[in-house]
Amino acid sequence: MGGIFITNAIVAELIGGKLINFGPFLLSVGILPWPIVFVATDLINEYFGKEGVKKLTFLTTGLILYTFLMLFFAILIPASKSSAVTDESFGQVFGQGMWIIIASVIAFVCSQLLDAALFVFFKKKTGGKMIWLRSTGSTVISQLFDSFLVSGIAFWLTGKVSTEDYVNMAATGYSFKLILAICLTPLIYLGHSIISKYLRE
Repeated sequence: MGGIFITNAIVAELIGGKLINFGPFLLSVGILPWPIVFVATDLINEYFGKEGVKKLTFLTTGLILYTFLMLFFAILIPASKSSAVTDESFGQVFGQGMWIIIASVIAFVCSQLLDAALFVFFKKKTGGKMIWLRSTGSTVISQLFDSFLVSGIAFWLTGKVSTEDYVNMAATGYSFKLILAICLTPLIYLGHSIISKYLRE
């Protein structure tokens, strides 16, 4: 579960600079792996609690920063003349601005810690029942913060998009992630069943 969590978080960071149109809406393609991160987060929280998610969040944050550090050095090293990938094309894909990196890391840490705390809160309130409620409930609130934080810091504060486009992008990204998270709720139950069976055996 930790491997799935870390891989999807890093992939989301690497592809997050690409903006796409979803009908009339604008959003980052980096939202695609996040529903998987939600599922992994909730399953880890279910068995290892808030501290487990917290530990994994800080570990993943360190690995994301390490990834960007390696990309920074990779961009600095000149490409060979025989390379099919030029310095310009490599830099365009992987050379995300510092604000995007800062925004994504801040949003990631804040939303994950909030999600973990809310998950535990709902679990206590329901007496350990209604997995769907603590899973969806924690996601609904934490991803609201995540969507508006990352878009606000990376694109709105830097003047890359207007206020209207910022609200559009954040709201669309939030709605998209929320719908996917709800649709993936059966995976929470499936994962819970498989892990519980494995631990009993």
